[in-house]
Amino acid sequence: MGRIVSIDFGSKRTGIAVTDPLQIIATGLTTMHTKDLFDFLTAYFKSEEVDKVIIGLPKSLDGSDTHATPLVRAFMNRYRKLFTIPIETVDETYTSKLAVRALIESGVKKKDRRNNKGLVDEMAATIMLKDYLGHHY
Repeated sequence: MGRIVSIDFGSKRTGIAVTDPLQIIATGLTTMHTKDLFDFLTAYFKSEEVDKVIIGLPKSLDGSDTHATPLVRAFMNRYRKLFTIPIETVDETYTSKLAVRALIESGVKKKDRRNNKGLVDEMAATIMLKDYLGHHY
């Protein structure tokens, strides 16, 4: 059984989370510049067995697309041309707010949250993955 990779895609930064090989535990992996994402995925897929990739699809509360939705769709189109590992979208509503709240509750200081915005992206990817695991397994 392979891992599931979760992507919190952003125009500048992207957060990544993964499961363990048994797909039980979701853990934050890294945050990177979005421009480096395909290189990262290529190397990661060569080093780890991955069964699936999930990516947050940004939607407004009324269900309409946001300014970021076309960016995610464009990423998915390119992804499907380069990789055979299945990719599917998940709802990412409120994941960034939940990530900030989780960091506050875990004791991360405001200054550290402000200086390391990538931590929020990584935590958001982890929250999406935990939610996915809770609904699918």
